[in-house]
Amino acid sequence: MRNHQKQRGVTMLVVLILLTVMLLGGLAMARMTEVGTVAVGNAGFRNAALQASEVGLNTAFQGIADIAAADEGTDAGNWYWSTNLAQDANGLPVVDWALAPEIAVGDYRVQYVAERVCTVAAVVDPLLDCLVRQALVPASADPTREKVDPPNSKQYRVTVRVTGPKDTTTFVQSLFTKG
Repeated sequence: MRNHQKQRGVTMLVVLILLTVMLLGGLAMARMTEVGTVAVGNAGFRNAALQASEVGLNTAFQGIADIAAADEGTDAGNWYWSTNLAQDANGLPVVDWALAPEIAVGDYRVQYVAERVCTVAAVVDPLLDCLVRQALVPASADPTREKVDPPNSKQYRVTVRVTGPKDTTTFVQSLFTKG
């Protein structure tokens, strides 16, 4: 009779160990599912922020298009600079984002700044002072005699910062040509 009671105790111990192992396995599976859900959610927030950045790019583009040629050398508000700004290690302009214009797009805050890609405000020689776009212009019907048109289009760099839910922050940069 004593052997029979010892076997029941051993069986109980084995069952408790197996239940503990199964519990730990279930917790591990739950954690893996949670991590996957968070990762998918973060990717969704980033994609939505990227889409919201289009509003900032379009607004900045329209603002640059509205600047008269005579005013291109003058900074405008807290969003336009006539010369290159200092950049941080990531290539982003060093600006006070708290002062930049802000547009609400759903749960996202879109802010933008623009800078003319020139080294000086008063441009004397666009080829040396600015990033410009040159286009070939036919000088005659003979294609071998094409010459480069003097630069008449200036380039502008727009940086958009989008802040969204869970402190999602996305930066987008684009170059615009005007002229």
